[in-house]
Amino acid sequence: MSENDHKKRCWWCGDDELYQRYHDKEWGVPIHDDHQLFEFLCLEGAQAGLSWITILRKRENYRRVFDRFDAHKIANYDAAKIASLLSDPGIVRNKLKVNGFVKNARAYLKMLDQGESLDSYLWNYVDGVPVQNNWQTMSQIPANTPVSDAMSKDLKKRGFTFVGSTICYAMMQAAGLVNDHITECYRHDELRR
Repeated sequence: MSENDHKKRCWWCGDDELYQRYHDKEWGVPIHDDHQLFEFLCLEGAQAGLSWITILRKRENYRRVFDRFDAHKIANYDAAKIASLLSDPGIVRNKLKVNGFVKNARAYLKMLDQGESLDSYLWNYVDGVPVQNNWQTMSQIPANTPVSDAMSKDLKKRGFTFVGSTICYAMMQAAGLVNDHITECYRHDELRR
């Protein structure tokens, strides 16, 4: 039993302790660190077509095999490294997604070379301040928004992949650009402060 079992949470984390910890400590907390934002962007892309708990359970393996999400190293992965990743059961072994991490690392490094941080780029979409939503039920929460549509379109133009609008919105939720905890969840008001 979790120490926080008495707390009202968003229903999606259920009674899984790993999911509850993620919900309680990470989901919706504003992130302004480029390295963390790059990791979130990659992992949200890895989630495409899967449940987040699948990726969450494999996150430490992803960190290990993808050099702790060091974009400089990932951008230089060769065919042998990609082949070894595709044989690792600790991650989702999808060739397009693995190659997508390499493509995204290169696109991210290009942004940095042009003097733009991922932090300033992403947070510009919400004018630097988390959007405070007041959803009463999970069914009210959108899968994407006009903001995530615009972000997706621009990221694709910049060479990123696995950055559809729904993936972008999930990343915005995870990285705290929006507070999508439902109003009865104890984290809603904590993150609103």
